[in-house]
Amino acid sequence: MSESQRFQLGTVGALSLSVVSSVSIVICNKALISSLGFTFATTLTSWHLLVTFCSLHVALWMKLFEHKPFDPRAVMGFGILNGISIGLLNLSLGFNSVGFYQMTKLAIIPCTVLLETLFFMKKFSRSIQFSLIILLFGVGIATVTDLQLNALGSFLSLLAVITTCVAQIMTNAIQKKFKVSSTQLLYQSCPYQAITLFIVGPFLDGLLTNRNVFAFKYTPQVLFFIVLSCLISVSVNFSTFLVIGKTSPVTYQVLGHLKTCLVLAFGYVLLHDPFSWRNILGILVAVVGMVLYSYCCSLESQQKANEASAPLSQAKESESDPLLNVENGATILGDGVVPKAPTWNSNKDLHA
Repeated sequence: MSESQRFQLGTVGALSLSVVSSVSIVICNKALISSLGFTFATTLTSWHLLVTFCSLHVALWMKLFEHKPFDPRAVMGFGILNGISIGLLNLSLGFNSVGFYQMTKLAIIPCTVLLETLFFMKKFSRSIQFSLIILLFGVGIATVTDLQLNALGSFLSLLAVITTCVAQIMTNAIQKKFKVSSTQLLYQSCPYQAITLFIVGPFLDGLLTNRNVFAFKYTPQVLFFIVLSCLISVSVNFSTFLVIGKTSPVTYQVLGHLKTCLVLAFGYVLLHDPFSWRNILGILVAVVGMVLYSYCCSLESQQKANEASAPLSQAKESESDPLLNVENGATILGDGVVPKAPTWNSNKDLHA
């Protein structure tokens, strides 16, 4: 199996793991919040990250991956920023209507595209832009209902979008800059994320629910779903870093909207949630946008691979034909230096 085939297989596996684990944890958390009344989302997320760190520490002890320290300031800033973005998203949901919160999530994709274009000079083709517009339109039809605006909620949503975009761009940039794997980055940043949310979580949850997380009655059933949610979160957190590292922040957001559509469908089939033709139409349009996005990304990746392999194949052809080198009177060295031509060929034009 070639290197490109292994990379594609790994990417498909990461995307599949992300979808399955995310849909599973949403269903688990929905049962925990809606049925059992445990509404402390931010505190629960801090427990998720703590369990993830402990699991990765055990994996490190078993030598399943190698610890690779790098710039501690970058790790700390990245971890705290991730924790803040999660808290702001929860605040946005608490101070806005569900429809406006969905619009906030939709705004993450165009904001990420804008930031990557301005600061990383990344170019998005017209076909990819068109597919993203179709995707956002479909998700908007399926999920956005009311759009009740308020000043504080809008400000929190703006902060949530910016911090989420920057954190996801940093996830991809740090892995490439310091040449660390998603597991290594997650292991080092998890403590900072967990501490940030563990400190602000009870305060935010109390502000949003008017209840105290430490005064909640933890029945065996509640504890079972909390433990199950924390165990699933290990896969969710790992697959998030894996997907962003192997693809891009925009692709991860596209995948996130696919999860939203799947959660809606599972909620209708398994939990008998209310569903309308508008939801069905929106999901179908969104799926069309996702398919177009995947197709355009595949075409562009193949085109880049062909462009990268073309100079290599030309170099191999020239190296395999010694007659051509003798006639030209030159050979290309590893560092690109062209030696002086022999005297019997001095009257010919030389081309490196």
